[in-house]
Amino acid sequence: MLRRYNRLLVACYVAADLFSAAAAFLLAYLIRFESWFIQLVPVTKTQPPLSQYLISLPVIALMVPLAFQLQGLYRLRRGRTRVDDFFAVLVGSILAVLAGVAVSLYAHAYYTALSEFHPISRAVWLLFLVLTVLFTYTSREVVRDLLRRRWQAGLGLKHVLVVGAGDLGRMVADRILDHSDLGFRLVGFVDDKAAATDNIGYRGLPVLGAIAEAPEICRSEGIDEIYVALPLDEHLKMLGVVEFASRECINIHVVPDLLQFIALRARLEDLDGLPIIGINDVPLRGFNSVLKRLVDMALSFMVVVVGAIPGLIIALVIKRSSPGPIFYTQERMGLDGKAFTVYKFRSMPVDAEDVTGPIWARDDDPRATSIGRWLRQHDVDELPQFWNVLKGEMSIVGPRPERPFFVEQFKHRIPQYMLRHKVKAGITGWAQVNGWRGNTSLEKRIEFDLYYIENWSLSLDFKIMWLTVIRGLDRA
Repeated sequence: MLRRYNRLLVACYVAADLFSAAAAFLLAYLIRFESWFIQLVPVTKTQPPLSQYLISLPVIALMVPLAFQLQGLYRLRRGRTRVDDFFAVLVGSILAVLAGVAVSLYAHAYYTALSEFHPISRAVWLLFLVLTVLFTYTSREVVRDLLRRRWQAGLGLKHVLVVGAGDLGRMVADRILDHSDLGFRLVGFVDDKAAATDNIGYRGLPVLGAIAEAPEICRSEGIDEIYVALPLDEHLKMLGVVEFASRECINIHVVPDLLQFIALRARLEDLDGLPIIGINDVPLRGFNSVLKRLVDMALSFMVVVVGAIPGLIIALVIKRSSPGPIFYTQERMGLDGKAFTVYKFRSMPVDAEDVTGPIWARDDDPRATSIGRWLRQHDVDELPQFWNVLKGEMSIVGPRPERPFFVEQFKHRIPQYMLRHKVKAGITGWAQVNGWRGNTSLEKRIEFDLYYIENWSLSLDFKIMWLTVIRGLDRA
């Protein structure tokens, strides 16, 4: 059910995005070249004909929803904010423009030999980017508001019943209630144990009766969809509900009782016609991983080049502050649990752990040197890790890497700890920008790391980078 109504919402978004992109491209041409319109910059070269831009318009407009799909804008996600949408729209629009420029240059090189072909103006691309962000973000808000108003008026609502009021059933209810803008009305639960103990339900939803009463309840409440969320030991009851729903043409969905094993996204796979549930799938695979790697390489190269002179100054200060090497190397655990050597500016004496052994460091660590304390406070000691990023051992954004000594302890104490190694370790991460950095709760850090892995997108990476810079300036 969620998937079907998500498809309706996605169809509305895609249509709105296509129209917005086409309007932005056409308006960008008019602003740039037509004197009767709002011409911001005088035309000094030959004005390309409007017909050429109209021919390019369908291809350029199509690139916007394709880039948005890559950014995960069409994937249902609980708790998505308007800020998240804006970053995703902005990054998606930039990707669409880059793809459009590449296609335009190819077309220019191919068709110039055949006929006169004007490349699309850089000013038009810039205007198109600004207008696309403005139009698509606004249109998404309009679509969301129109659908919300439609369902608030009671049009097209689907009535839902959850079979099972235990932990699994409550998780299903949470998801449905948190997506009230998709047109669902959750009527309540049916459950044998809860009905026997006069359970009042959950989040204001009643337990309407026992599972055997489900047929009568479905008829009286006009149920359109049933979610079966029963534990594995109630398999026979589930079969009875499925049989009844099939006779009454009620859509039924079975929620597998595997949540104690699933920490990341689950995916339905096919083994030669046999359906299989893939547990702990991650979105950072294939083209997504290539795209993230390209961004890492480009940004890291810029940081290494721009930071060369400041890095040299820091190195001289470290060398004069205490005896020992400039850089500190340490073994950390990264992607798929493989160890690598991480680089840092040395912030402590070389014999800092001779007495204590490996212990958890913190910003105000008394073992730090005078310059080292400042480096750690402002995270400047982490800058050499951009070399780890260039080498492909780390990413700019990801779970912070830990020492194997501590990993060996944590993986036995904290459930799902090793799942954070499903992606490359990062210089900064979702946990860090939310305040879970250094000597803080490991459980909360794992929770935020797993959220990042499951909900990865390029826009989320840029959001984390932006928050890292902003909060780093706040500490300065």
